[in-house]
Amino acid sequence: QVQLVESGGGLVQAGGSLRLSCAASGRTFNSRALGWFRQAPGKEREFVAAISWSGGSTSYADSVKGRFTISRDNAKNTVYLQMNSLKPEDTAVYYCAASRATLISLSAFSYNYWGQGTQVTVSS
Repeated sequence: QVQLVESGGGLVQAGGSLRLSCAASGRTFNSRALGWFRQAPGKEREFVAAISWSGGSTSYADSVKGRFTISRDNAKNTVYLQMNSLKPEDTAVYYCAASRATLISLSAFSYNYWGQGTQVTVSS
């Protein structure tokens, strides 16, 4: 079992930054790839970023590439999403998720543990 709790969301002006954190509990955290997804009102949940079990590989959605950075600290059982140059279209509920596998997946179906989500609102 893995439990995930996100924090760090909030309201920020366009061009600003936020850092999301996701604290995990569970013995298998360090052996799983982790991901961030987001869901805006009226839209489907979409992939944002993912990181392999070791942190050696990362992947990003084209819409956030160059602005967001995913990282993990396995000693602290925590994954982070640093979000810079935020845009109003980044407004969504952000979810962290733990994969069934060690390697990166862009598909939500590969993730079997999810946090409750944290709201990010970017004003123009």
